[in-house]
Amino acid sequence: MIVQKSVPASHPARRWLVLSLFGVAGALLLARAVDLQVLRTGFLQGHGDARALRVVSVPAHRGVITDRNGEPLAISTPVDSVWVNPRETRTTEQNPDRLARILGLDPDELRTLMRDRGGREFVYLRRQIAPAQAAQVAALKFPGVYLQREYRRYYPAGEITAHLVGFTNVDDTGQEGVELAYEEWLRGVPGSKRVLKDSLGRVVQDIESITPASPGRQLALSIDRRVQYLAYRELKRAVMEHGARGGSLVMLDIHTGEVMAMVSEPAFNPNNREKLRSDRFRNRAATDVFEPGSTMKPFSIAAALASGLFRPDTTVDARPGTLRISNHTIRDLHDYGLLDVTGVIRKSSNVGASKIALAVGPQPIFELYRALGFGQTTGSGFPGEASGQLQSYRNWSELELATIAFGYGLSSTTLQLAHAYSVFGSGGVLRPVSLARVDAPVAGVAVIDPGIAATVLGMLETVITAEGTGLRAAVPGYRVAGKTGTVHKIEAGRYAESRYLSLFAGLIPASNPRLVAVVVVDEPNEGVHYGGLVAAPVFADVMRGAVRILDIPPDDMPALENRAILAGASAPVL
Repeated sequence: MIVQKSVPASHPARRWLVLSLFGVAGALLLARAVDLQVLRTGFLQGHGDARALRVVSVPAHRGVITDRNGEPLAISTPVDSVWVNPRETRTTEQNPDRLARILGLDPDELRTLMRDRGGREFVYLRRQIAPAQAAQVAALKFPGVYLQREYRRYYPAGEITAHLVGFTNVDDTGQEGVELAYEEWLRGVPGSKRVLKDSLGRVVQDIESITPASPGRQLALSIDRRVQYLAYRELKRAVMEHGARGGSLVMLDIHTGEVMAMVSEPAFNPNNREKLRSDRFRNRAATDVFEPGSTMKPFSIAAALASGLFRPDTTVDARPGTLRISNHTIRDLHDYGLLDVTGVIRKSSNVGASKIALAVGPQPIFELYRALGFGQTTGSGFPGEASGQLQSYRNWSELELATIAFGYGLSSTTLQLAHAYSVFGSGGVLRPVSLARVDAPVAGVAVIDPGIAATVLGMLETVITAEGTGLRAAVPGYRVAGKTGTVHKIEAGRYAESRYLSLFAGLIPASNPRLVAVVVVDEPNEGVHYGGLVAAPVFADVMRGAVRILDIPPDDMPALENRAILAGASAPVL
């Protein structure tokens, strides 16, 4: 039997159909390719760029703050902050425990944060971390976790300049002190640029700069960092030695009105504020007011001299050491008997100052106090500077007139008091206070006759003698003029018997004053509270170093030579 093989039927039509379909498909693909690659390049490129190109901010660092000699007091250093895109982390199986450990976070809290904020694209995990931490985070390559460049403020002088310079917050915005006062000057303006990012959100290429970043401007303060350190060290030592609650010190350049030093205690470290109380942030020298006590007597005496009713040698009867006015008794520490006007200053007689003020009347004293700046701010521009209080003389009773003459019934700041004292060294001219360095001559306002200013300055020199109350303010080789003050503090509406402010205000060198300083020690508690024993030594210790640093020549060499001769005569012969 013969078997024949079947021959498949030929279907040329089907073959051509298939080939035609492939041909059409190829033509369509070719046409589509031409359309995409040639005809609509711009459209597709735009869509691609919209998915990959981003405009990002370019941070600008804050301006540097320096002292008058260019020494840095505040600088901005680049750091990284860590942020997360929760939408990207939801798709990963990677354990966040290691990331949490690097950032010092609780792993469970980190998981909860990523879950609860899953609808967001940007969440900070940790701001301004240390470079070592940033390197660890980058090496971890955790999906959805990124680093962002920022700037962190650093204060090289730490607590020494903390109250004056102030500090910024985490967003580099001024919060206290000069950082706040000069915010517009110091703040940088961020720029922007267009970058290309990959699918993980990482920048792979800078495309173009849109707006360049503009850094903040540099600010040179008036202070000398070396003098500031001396003032801080000596004030802190006095506060600790006398168990005081705190203190403040302000030093001004009489010729320019510049603040050469401004310190307060207790202080704080602006580089580490995590555990500090906010009450330590305030600058007591500019914000805390107090009754200035006997440091006001030179001003009431100046008003008396200007009235023509008194001369330096006019006799004032301070006997028997008390003065009764309106059922109140004004007392001196001792019965000083008959004093001249200079003696009222030298002995710090409350009775003598009161009798002088009662003879002069309220208006001349008020007008001089007001002209010196009491009851108003100094215009320094320091944030929160207090104006103090000075009531109109029309409301003064006889008792108020008497007590205002020796510094009770009005209030002042340490800065105000130093500013007012500067007139005795400037020939009666009151110059504006400046926290910034001054490079040109400074004009002022004449508030006291030059002759009267010189006369009161001479009276203040007698205070720094064995017969005066401020001997411990003496500086070897220099003539010093100054005034002590010991003030009862108010407690529950009455003057406390055992709570005091110790003050000293002084100028150096007295022959041609260059520096004026006021020292205030709040509530010394170690058995000594007089201004001449607590505050005056601080003035002497600070000025001893300041005149050397600022190269101020001595004006009392004979006294220095006499001391050397006496020391040599008493030394044993070897």
